[in-house]
Amino acid sequence: MFLRRARSPRPPGWALLLVLGPLLWAGCAGDYVARTRGVRQAYEQENYPRALEELSSLEKDGNAKDTLLVLLDKGMVLHAAGRWEESIQVLAEADRMSAELDAISITEEAGALLSSERQRAYRGEDFEKLMITVLQALNYAQLGKDEDALVEVRRVNERLEKMIVDEKKPYEQLAIARYLGGVLYEDQREWDSAYIDYAKALELAPGLGPLAEPLLRLAKKTGREDLYAQLRERFPDVPHEPLSPQEGQVVVVVEAGLAPEKESANQHYRESVELITVPVYVDRGRTPAARVRVADASALAVTVTSLDQVAKVHLNDRVGRMLAKQLAGTVLKAGVSAGVGAATKSKELGYLTFLLLNLANQPDLRSWLSLPAEFQLARFRLPPGPHTIEVEFRGRLTTQQVEVRPGRVALVVMRRYY
Repeated sequence: MFLRRARSPRPPGWALLLVLGPLLWAGCAGDYVARTRGVRQAYEQENYPRALEELSSLEKDGNAKDTLLVLLDKGMVLHAAGRWEESIQVLAEADRMSAELDAISITEEAGALLSSERQRAYRGEDFEKLMITVLQALNYAQLGKDEDALVEVRRVNERLEKMIVDEKKPYEQLAIARYLGGVLYEDQREWDSAYIDYAKALELAPGLGPLAEPLLRLAKKTGREDLYAQLRERFPDVPHEPLSPQEGQVVVVVEAGLAPEKESANQHYRESVELITVPVYVDRGRTPAARVRVADASALAVTVTSLDQVAKVHLNDRVGRMLAKQLAGTVLKAGVSAGVGAATKSKELGYLTFLLLNLANQPDLRSWLSLPAEFQLARFRLPPGPHTIEVEFRGRLTTQQVEVRPGRVALVVMRRYY
């Protein structure tokens, strides 16, 4: 009779790795930015079919926590490709999902405290949620659906008003949304509403320059004599004669450059000496002004809204809350680690637990990278009929056709990258 040799027990660290291994693996596997590098390359080279094909594969096989980002990128690619109806459908789904994710479960938040921000479903930054609605307004406008576009513009303004007034966030209205509202109201001959939105856009973006033309013209038209005099003094070189019956307008929206991306940065929380890692936005290069030509006219597009700046304001508002959450997570991990050390009677194992938990805790660097860096605008008066719009950006020329109608304001949207 033989005695079976007893197996030596595995060191308790094995159990720890079995518990923490999935967290560490998920932190690496959940890098949406790295997994979509090919999508962005195809998108920025205007190979939209390939970008959409790769996004569809991600949608089927990817991480469910990145579903919102897949929808956002897909909606933007369709928008850039001029597939307005499809973009509307996808972005509407993204909007619904974003609202649902805002009611995030306590369980998911607790999991993020113990592991990583990357472990929770991406909900989107505040400005990204607003950009869904801005893009929807542009989509509808390109389809000639002014009423639907105005509904989206009003939604942007109402959402921001709620964030500013009710939630006390240090945001401001988006000049691109207000100027777009002015364009849409003017196209419908709602002169007072058009003037109000143009005036708000000027307040938010004082450097409108030649884009202030409709303000001067509509201030005069609506009997705002005092305001008209002030505008004349402020913009003495901007011509603003009344439109003739056989004259139309074109407003060109250039979605220029690449949105900022997130990087890790170390910051102190209040008086704490401990450095805590948080995401920060960094620019992806300078965005020059596009040169826009039509008929015999030429103009440099004017930046109405910089998402580089908006993104940083919105993220910086969250930094205090992120730092507090990470500090709470550190305290929780210290407690868990102490428990492991006491249960195993091993200080070394407790220390290893703390190291592994903190290794898994990485800042969430996911973001909607297919957005532009800036919304640049140019506007022209033209005789009725077909016209060719030329946009020169970083030495590359792109053209698009537009039909100008008497008394109407045509809107042209073009995406330029680098």
